[in-house]
Amino acid sequence: MRPILTHDEFEKLLGAAPGVNPAMETLLVLANETGHRINSIRLLRWSDIDFRANTIRWRGEHDKIGHEHVTPVVEAAKVALIRHRGRGSGDESRWVFPAPEDCTRPMSRHLARDWWQRAEAAAEIARVPGRGWHSIRRKFATELKGASLKDLCALGGWKDHNTILECYQQPDPYTMRVALENRGTLRSVRAS
Repeated sequence: MRPILTHDEFEKLLGAAPGVNPAMETLLVLANETGHRINSIRLLRWSDIDFRANTIRWRGEHDKIGHEHVTPVVEAAKVALIRHRGRGSGDESRWVFPAPEDCTRPMSRHLARDWWQRAEAAAEIARVPGRGWHSIRRKFATELKGASLKDLCALGGWKDHNTILECYQQPDPYTMRVALENRGTLRSVRAS
């Protein structure tokens, strides 16, 4: 079972996020705008963010498949990061999401899960087994079905496009309708 978060559910979570923790809003925006795993996001350091080049470096040692890569940062993510940085340390070596009890360590995956569940409850979104941070990764892959698989792999940190097709992208009425509306007409071609 691979549930996907809808855009409306994402908006509700985003609205509830500040009541959970101010950092929760930034986590949600980064998950939505980068398509990366929550573990890669929570292990970002400020030195991984290049505000001049508008890029994020995703360290291989913090990635499930060990894939080090750099992706562009869209404006929504940049704004969220700048706002978040204003609330904390500007030290380049520091974690973007430090542990509340010890800023020399990153926040734990358990805390990220707890914040998700608290935001879900506050947003009055029904609990669905298997839906958590990864449902935003599936949302990202599904919303970008129109992008080339090569670009989508690079953006979300996938090494194999088959993973996207088999595990992440899901059919949806909107993109099916767009495909039908843009359908061409097959004409016979005479051989010369």
